[in-house]
Amino acid sequence: MTALAPTRTEPDLSFLLDRTSHVLRTQMAAALAEIGLTARMHCVLVHALEAERTQAQLAELGDMDKTTMVVTVDALEKAGLAERKPSSTDRRARIIAVTPEGAKLAARSTEIVDGVHEAALGSLPKAERETLVRALNLLVEGHLSTAVEAAPARRARR
Repeated sequence: MTALAPTRTEPDLSFLLDRTSHVLRTQMAAALAEIGLTARMHCVLVHALEAERTQAQLAELGDMDKTTMVVTVDALEKAGLAERKPSSTDRRARIIAVTPEGAKLAARSTEIVDGVHEAALGSLPKAERETLVRALNLLVEGHLSTAVEAAPARRARR
């Protein structure tokens, strides 16, 4: 005999956010691939242009682990888009400096990213776009502002 599924009392927010995020990421990846960048490369270039930042600072801004950041910066250096340089404020630190070619590509990638976002939001009526963005910002700045580390799952009791 099959047990009846429990009745949901709330919309499946996890599914809705995961699904839209997944599809948005795939659209972004495809659009940026046309100019030879990944979303991570775009993120590093744009944030490195905003201010003098170390690799660790950029990793934190882009929510990347150390290994992923190293691989991303290595790829940017190999492509001639960025380079590691000594910091002007801390001689022990190294910053990621964007080359002139990297700055041009960052401007183009920003246009692409904005276009992907505009297309997604443009699929909604104007009033709903504003409501969605406002609600997501409230969640990001409030209840969902801090990730929680989960304890390892235990085996279900029998």
